[in-house]
Amino acid sequence: MNKAILIGRLTKDPEMNTTSTGIDVCRFTIAINRTYKDANGNEQTDFIPIVVWRNQAANCGKYLTKGSQCAVTGTIQTRSYEKDGEKKYVTEVVADNVEFLAKPQNSGTSDGYGYNKKPEKIDDLTPLEDDSQLPF
Repeated sequence: MNKAILIGRLTKDPEMNTTSTGIDVCRFTIAINRTYKDANGNEQTDFIPIVVWRNQAANCGKYLTKGSQCAVTGTIQTRSYEKDGEKKYVTEVVADNVEFLAKPQNSGTSDGYGYNKKPEKIDDLTPLEDDSQLPF
């Protein structure tokens, strides 16, 4: 079984590309703190590269920014390529699902995904006359 479940924050803005056949692909790296500290008391952090395809890639490119927290489920993939005559190896997570969890910690009044949240007051609500007005 090959299944990865990760929660972390983006280390920089995601990189969006489109393949020659028109398929969207989004790449980003998330930072995940380990649960223990080293001998000097410093936290250890892993930096995991993520690849997202198609519609979900477009959403990630649109709504995620540096510092956004997200949950990623997917599979671990290894691949290799040759550069300057030297073989390079890459290990990354190919995402099946990306859930947006929290805004960047310094994003102001926006919720981090382009929506301004305003508190709703109970006084501003209008009562319904009957159940036929319910949207469901």
